[in-house]
Amino acid sequence: MNEPKKNFNIVSDTKARVILPNTLTLIGVCIGLTSINFALNGNYKLSIIAILLAAIIDGLDGRIARLIKGTSRVGKELDSLTDVISFGVAPAFIMYFWQLNSLGKVGWLISLIYVVCVALRLARFNINTGGESSWKDNFFEGVPSPAGGILVLSPLIYESSGFGVFNLNYQLITPIIFIAISILLISKMPTYSFKKIVVPRSTTIFLLFGIVLLFGLLLIFTFKALVIGCVFYLFLIPVSGIHFLKLKKDFKNESKINDQEPEDVL
Repeated sequence: MNEPKKNFNIVSDTKARVILPNTLTLIGVCIGLTSINFALNGNYKLSIIAILLAAIIDGLDGRIARLIKGTSRVGKELDSLTDVISFGVAPAFIMYFWQLNSLGKVGWLISLIYVVCVALRLARFNINTGGESSWKDNFFEGVPSPAGGILVLSPLIYESSGFGVFNLNYQLITPIIFIAISILLISKMPTYSFKKIVVPRSTTIFLLFGIVLLFGLLLIFTFKALVIGCVFYLFLIPVSGIHFLKLKKDFKNESKINDQEPEDVL
């Protein structure tokens, strides 16, 4: 009698689901660190593109982990450490090599403050996540670190775009933007998280078209598209704050109505 053949798997399915998103995270941190090397060699455009790729990977790894049920505590901590490097340390070094070094010790201090604010923002995020889901999951507290990493690069992005609409004093505007973004990172300002976007089936094709158009613009007009994206995101910050307050007010009113409903007596 022939014995049934046993399937031999080098890696179990569960471990494979965890390995894939963590591998993407590690690739993202390698790209973020490589941006520093580009900046050291004076290739600032490549350093910006590297940070952009790291941000795209950062947005994908978590969603892929949830999609394939490969989330883990190691992945969560690894993602935070990666964000500190790719969107804290790397942008600070890039901008220090490009402009902040002209301010001497003050420029280095501004870089340190920004990196510390990124670390504090991520520490707070790790503490606040993991609770019960609610409507607040659609908002972050403060600007997320990937967005902050790109926003602090905005003077360099504008200079690389060749727009030439405004003649900016980069030595003045760069530290101001660093300080402003550092404050926004650790602030309580609600910003859209875009985690739970409900798209009607009838509009799915328009969403796909918009995503393709966005990536097309980034491929062809990379730096001009990034400048417009930074301006649009800054505009969204007060909009998200107003939207958050409106939802909070509606939720409180709904809770009061439910509390005032009389109980049925049988």
